[in-house]
Amino acid sequence: MDLWQLHIFCRVVECKSFSKAAEAVHLSQPTVSSHVKDLEDHFGCLLIDRLSKEAAPTQAGRLLYGYARRMLALRDEAETALAQHQGRMRGHLAIGGSTIPGGYLLPRVIGKFKIQYPQIRPSLIIADTQRIIAGVVEGAIELGVVGAESRDKNILQERLIDDHMRLIVTADHPWGALKKILLDRLLSEPFIVRERGSGTLISIQERLKQQGRSVEELNIVAEMGSTEAVRQGIKDGIGVSILSTLAVSEDLESGALKALSVEGLNLTRGLYLTRHRQRSLSPLAQAFVEFLKKHLQR
Repeated sequence: MDLWQLHIFCRVVECKSFSKAAEAVHLSQPTVSSHVKDLEDHFGCLLIDRLSKEAAPTQAGRLLYGYARRMLALRDEAETALAQHQGRMRGHLAIGGSTIPGGYLLPRVIGKFKIQYPQIRPSLIIADTQRIIAGVVEGAIELGVVGAESRDKNILQERLIDDHMRLIVTADHPWGALKKILLDRLLSEPFIVRERGSGTLISIQERLKQQGRSVEELNIVAEMGSTEAVRQGIKDGIGVSILSTLAVSEDLESGALKALSVEGLNLTRGLYLTRHRQRSLSPLAQAFVEFLKKHLQR
C-alpha cells in the first residue's frame, strides 16, 4: 500500500468508474485496475464492486475510503507546511460549498485567492449541505461553506455572513406589485421546493416550524435538485419559491423576478464556515479562511 495507490482508489470511488478515474489521473484503465487490485491483494478483500452498473465501493471499500482521504489530506498538509516554511504557499486545498455559497460566493473568492497564490491548486466541490458536511466528516473536504447549521458532534461551524432569502415570484404574478404577503396566502399557492438535504429546504422547514407550521402544508407542485432549476421553474410559471436573493440577483435587477417578504417568517439565515472539530487546519486552509473573511468584510 502506498499513497499513490490510495489516490487512484479514491478517484475510482469518486468518479464511480475505472475509465473516468483513469482519465483523471492520466493513466490507462488497465493500470488503474492493477493498482486497485494490488490494494485488494494487500488487504485480502474486495474493495470495488465490479458487477454493478458503476464502480461502487464495497463495505470494506467505504471503510478504506474514509482513512485514505484523511491520509491524503495529511500528505497535502505536510507539503503545504513545508512550502510555507520556505516562504512559499503551494499545495492542494479541497473546499466544499452548498448550492448558494458554492455557486455564487466561493468561485469569486477562490479566483482572487489563486491570483495572490498562483502555486496553489484549489478544488471546489458543490453539493447539498448534508453532502458537504459528510465530506468534511470523512476528510474528503477540509473546509466547507453551507447554508444550515449541523448537529454533528464532529463538526465545528462559524457564521460568516447573512444570506437573505425571499419569496420569489415573476413580475407579472398577482403578487408582483406587493412587498409582503401573509403566510396563510402562501400555503395555498403552487410552490416549488428544493430536494431533501439542501440548506434552503432545511431553513424553510425551520422557519415554518417556528410558526407552528410545516413544509407539508405548502401546496408543493414540484421538487427540483438545484437552485437554477427552481429559478427557471418560477420563470416558466410552475410555481413560486423561497430562494436566496444571491441566486436571483440578476433577475431582480432586470425586473424579471420580484422578491417579497412573508409576514411573520424570518427568512434571513446564516452561511456557515464548516470544518472538522478534531482536525487542525492546514496552513493553506488557514490562509484561505483569513482571505475569505477579509473579502466578506469588504
